[in-house]
Amino acid sequence: MRKPIIGIPADRRLLNSHWFHCVGEKYINAVVQAADAVPVLVPALGERYLREWLASFDGILFTGSPSNVEPRHYQGPQSDPGTWHDPERDATTLPMINGALAAGLPIFGICRGFQEINVALGGTLAQKLHELPGRLDHREDKEQPLEEQYGPAHEIELVEGGLLHQIAGRRTLEVNSLHSQGVERLAPRLVTEATASDGVIEAFRIDGAKTFALAVQWHPEWKVMENPFSRALFAAFGQAGREHAMRRSR
Repeated sequence: MRKPIIGIPADRRLLNSHWFHCVGEKYINAVVQAADAVPVLVPALGERYLREWLASFDGILFTGSPSNVEPRHYQGPQSDPGTWHDPERDATTLPMINGALAAGLPIFGICRGFQEINVALGGTLAQKLHELPGRLDHREDKEQPLEEQYGPAHEIELVEGGLLHQIAGRRTLEVNSLHSQGVERLAPRLVTEATASDGVIEAFRIDGAKTFALAVQWHPEWKVMENPFSRALFAAFGQAGREHAMRRSR
């Protein structure tokens, strides 16, 4: 049986005066090691090759990124000066999400990818959770080493009987937290899978999806093979990709 092919949309970044299309290595490693799949990096070219990509992949991983979705996509207020946006990635991932769902492809969203899915399906984002009454500060301390930034930050509660509950086998988990934005209004097709103690939505699934369609606000790709729950998440995604690959080969 051939391994499933997982598309990973890239950021577009300016490095040493040249534009690059980039994906963090931790996401690539998680697809290879925990999902047991073949990663293919997808350049941020908008919808130019969307049909070909959707016909070639057995799943798509929408990753985290230092950039934020442009607020015009969800009728939000203008971002603060200096906020990093990536309009080329937005132009690639937002239509790709809807296309992947229509094609029955497994999808997995992480951090920015979680927010992209909510926006693509009609939801909105709060840009500064830490400034909202009653909300925790979900940002990392960038002065600390990466081990601290990606260490357990707070507890989440999993919805009883949900997909995450089934995978974890328990109702609470400790997760890392490295985001300032979060879900403000959940898109109509999305069903909450987990929340933080302040009510912030930490995970959701897509209702009516034909296969695995899940997104989380935290970063399970970080040292994925050292965390049994993170490994199980990627394994479930990879298994859905294998099932899709088998259907394609018939």
